[in-house]
Amino acid sequence: MASPLPLVAGTFCFGAYITFAFPMANRYDYIIVGQGISGTLLSWELHQAGQRVLVYDDARPHTASRTAAGIINPVSGRRFELAWLYDTIFPEAQGTYRALEAALGIACFHPRDIWSVWPSAQMRDAFGEAAGNGQAAPYMEQPSSARHGNELLQPFGAGIVKGANVQLGALLPAWRAALQSREQLREERFDVRALELLPDGVAYKGLQAKAVIFCEGVESPANPYFGGLKFLPNKGEALVVEVPGFETPDIIKKSITLVPLEGCTYWAGASFSWDYPDAAPTETARASLESSLLELLKVPFSVKGHIAAVRPSGMDRRPFVGMHPKYPQVGIFNGMGSKGCSLAPWAAAQFRRQLLEGAPMRPEIDIKRYFNALR
Repeated sequence: MASPLPLVAGTFCFGAYITFAFPMANRYDYIIVGQGISGTLLSWELHQAGQRVLVYDDARPHTASRTAAGIINPVSGRRFELAWLYDTIFPEAQGTYRALEAALGIACFHPRDIWSVWPSAQMRDAFGEAAGNGQAAPYMEQPSSARHGNELLQPFGAGIVKGANVQLGALLPAWRAALQSREQLREERFDVRALELLPDGVAYKGLQAKAVIFCEGVESPANPYFGGLKFLPNKGEALVVEVPGFETPDIIKKSITLVPLEGCTYWAGASFSWDYPDAAPTETARASLESSLLELLKVPFSVKGHIAAVRPSGMDRRPFVGMHPKYPQVGIFNGMGSKGCSLAPWAAAQFRRQLLEGAPMRPEIDIKRYFNALR
């Protein structure tokens, strides 16, 4: 792939600027494209490290980050296996969200019991075995007493998983306001065609930075610098439902997941589709979600909203993190997938340490694993 403009001969260095060409007010350390969960956490990490960042985001409403429930679940799969690196990732996530809460004056991180309702005796037995001697056992427990007996259909019982959720509807706007207050947000679409590569950084519409990092979510496969990465996007849909008289802090999980919003209102989802013509909500997914609710709830519910988005996941279910092998002024931080709220804080810290200290990243997330596709 050719660069948009010819590179000027010279050695690339993150620390240098062409000072005569760009006034100080127009110079940044990093331009970050996108302010979903990835762009938010990376810009936070770099800001905390004393870097001057500029974020571009056009505030599209129906992105994966703006429609997700922000669930953090330590177990995955029918065998209740411990999520990848969870013992490392979760403490980093919890510390990051608590720091953001303190800095922004919000409450967005909510530890919650995940009340897992068993669809079968086999799943009940598998949970019992994992809770007794599996790697995820510290995060699992058999309940000492029943819960939600009047509201939920649970003939095979339920178990407790110690999880959490991140209220992205509080976090993303609060960080956006903080960026605006420092004049570090441009509410417009970033035009990659206007990006100029320089020997010591990048230039964009009269601005200069050491590097640009794309946190574009599902739009990254169309980015000319990163089209060679193996994205495998999928579409999810969810409902916002009201269940009169049923109010709990628990996340309820069966074939559908209920996440508390406010009062008796819940996020209910999510569907999963590889084949979709667009990102709009569909009647097919709504019917499927309502059917799952009828199999879970004993009590009436009403649908208050229907949302949909495309998730930017990778083929190997690991994030894409790092700088382009041919254009080291251009980076990516994307592909967090369904584990984004737990993975992104840790991955952002890994990336920050690589950018500022030269520290190696975990190979499972480093885009070096795809360098042949990017050259």
